[in-house]
Amino acid sequence: MDLTVSTIVLICAILAIAFALFNFYSVKKKPEGTETMAGIAAKIRSGAMAYLSRQYKTVAVFFAVLFVIFIILAAVGSMSWFAPFAFVTGGFFSALAGYVGMKIATYANSRTANGARESLNKGLKIAFSSGSVMGLTVVGLGLLNIVVWYMIMHFMAKMSDNDTMQVLLTYGMGASSMALFARVGGGIFTKAADVGADLVGKVEAGIPEDDPRNPACIADNVGDNVGDVAGMGADLYESYVGSIVSCGALAVGAFSGSSELQLTALMLPMLIAAIGIIASIIGTFFVSTKECATQKMLLGSLRKGTYAASILSAIGSAALIFVMMPDNKGLFVSVIAGLLAGVLIGYFTEYYTSDSYKPTQELSASSETGSATIIINGISLGMVSTAIPVVIISIAVLVSFFVAGGAASAETGLYGVALAAVGMLSTLGITLATDAYGPVADNAGGIAEMSGLEKKVRERTDALDSLGNTTAATGKGFAIGSAALTALALILTYVDKIGASNMDLRVTNPAVLIGLFIGAMLPFLFSAMTMKAVGRAAQQIVVEVRRQFREIKGLMEGKAEADYRSCVDICTKSALREMILPAALGIIAPLVVGFILGPNGVVGMLAGALICGFALAVMMANSGGAWDNAKKYIEAGNFGGKNSKNHKAAVVGDTVGDPFKDTSGPSVNILIKLLSMVSIVFAGLVASGNLLGLLGF
Repeated sequence: MDLTVSTIVLICAILAIAFALFNFYSVKKKPEGTETMAGIAAKIRSGAMAYLSRQYKTVAVFFAVLFVIFIILAAVGSMSWFAPFAFVTGGFFSALAGYVGMKIATYANSRTANGARESLNKGLKIAFSSGSVMGLTVVGLGLLNIVVWYMIMHFMAKMSDNDTMQVLLTYGMGASSMALFARVGGGIFTKAADVGADLVGKVEAGIPEDDPRNPACIADNVGDNVGDVAGMGADLYESYVGSIVSCGALAVGAFSGSSELQLTALMLPMLIAAIGIIASIIGTFFVSTKECATQKMLLGSLRKGTYAASILSAIGSAALIFVMMPDNKGLFVSVIAGLLAGVLIGYFTEYYTSDSYKPTQELSASSETGSATIIINGISLGMVSTAIPVVIISIAVLVSFFVAGGAASAETGLYGVALAAVGMLSTLGITLATDAYGPVADNAGGIAEMSGLEKKVRERTDALDSLGNTTAATGKGFAIGSAALTALALILTYVDKIGASNMDLRVTNPAVLIGLFIGAMLPFLFSAMTMKAVGRAAQQIVVEVRRQFREIKGLMEGKAEADYRSCVDICTKSALREMILPAALGIIAPLVVGFILGPNGVVGMLAGALICGFALAVMMANSGGAWDNAKKYIEAGNFGGKNSKNHKAAVVGDTVGDPFKDTSGPSVNILIKLLSMVSIVFAGLVASGNLLGLLGF
């Protein structure tokens, strides 16, 4: 039975990749537009590929060092010989998912702008198709790698299910490590360019966004791709595989009394993910819109696709559980709890960040009294917006625990919580498509502006871009929500690996209490490091743009061309240099805490980081998204319109929000999962000896 199930999962993963390839070449066949449009797109593509190439070379050194460490640990019997290779493949496929997404995004930007010359719907279709390439590549590669590793270890190496899942957890650590480098590095690049371009171009020089006279405009558009596409792809790849692997690991302990039931529970998350792939592919056909559509209508057109996929996934999961696990039908409610939690978090993120609703409209109005009030109100909006997601996640955990049988067996209930995370991410193929669509639409607007296309084209691309800001914020909310459930499942996996009977997790235990404090501090320290990195890089861009405006004669009159390459180079060097320390924090912290405080302290640290990191990430993502759309709302002609005092205040708010929503906020959700992954992989070493244990605590 397990061979048949594995084969079905493998076929669905290959189908996702095949459909992604079909969409890739369908988009590539579309005309790029004028020679000027094609030339600008080529510059953006060249800059993005150059950055990614240098980033991967830098990260390869890190992976090589850890690979050697894992080989040594395997040689002394601390881990399987498969683990070092699984770790490398996790990082490689996480990077590949981001690479493919960025590749299609840099092909689709000019084609979206050209499609918008014909109609709003055509521009939407091209941008969304490119996003679907990213979404389906992520889920296809993720599920493919998991099932291939499972088949190798289970059928060829004849390893036990427990040993198999330990290797897959090491694979998850590789994916998380790569995701953190991609997210942090890409986030520093994109926001340094964006902040520098806006502060000097919009505020000081008073020129429009994406004006070709701005030396940082190409770097800004390159950043949209390396941060919001490649970084997001790697981010959600590791969330996706992390949820499946952690659920499988918990299945081994929860159903240890029956080998047949244990195997079924282990395969169930893979099958639910496979159903989600089919549902996501079908959902993509529901996305379309009409000319002159409002923001609500555009949002509705994307919702049709995601809601259709969620309903189909729910129906498929119900049939699957009722047939495979008839005595555990409550697990279906766990899946539904995860699906609903994802949809609801997305909806309320949209409510707080879209200019179609009151919070962002009121934030726009606060620009009338200057930059300070729009910043204060933006921060408070983000803080308020954390309440509903926390309630949603709490209810999802409670429901999924008890319906899975938590009252009778805590281990079965915890498996239900992990299955909720799988349910939330089951339709990632289309959810990520709506997210990755945003940077493509943003680039399309930039190309339309730099190419001097007619006003109606820019209006259409602005509508798509504004929608993209909302979908990007919604996608971040979804990613953060899924990270919370996945990280919780990983913490439970860690406790299961160490053995609950060997631990004292009372809050009165000094190790647990200290761990909680350290864990709560880590997201703040990490965010400070990444935001300071953006600030330092942005300062260099500001200085460079001012220099070019001052020294290049005829630039402001449009008679000379800016030196775009210098800004791209500054952002690249800064991002690669600044990403090292924040990424290293996620690996070093659990090891240091583990060797000093022991397993009890590690659990405290993981719990503190999860709770604090979840709220902080939601707050930063929603504040940033609201500031961005408040600016767009003013640019649409409200509260004075473009170039007014209100607009300049909103631009300042948006520049503060940029590192919030695109660097620190989304990176925190990777941090909390990486902390858990590293803790699990090195659990054996930590349990064997720690400072507090030696002192008798």
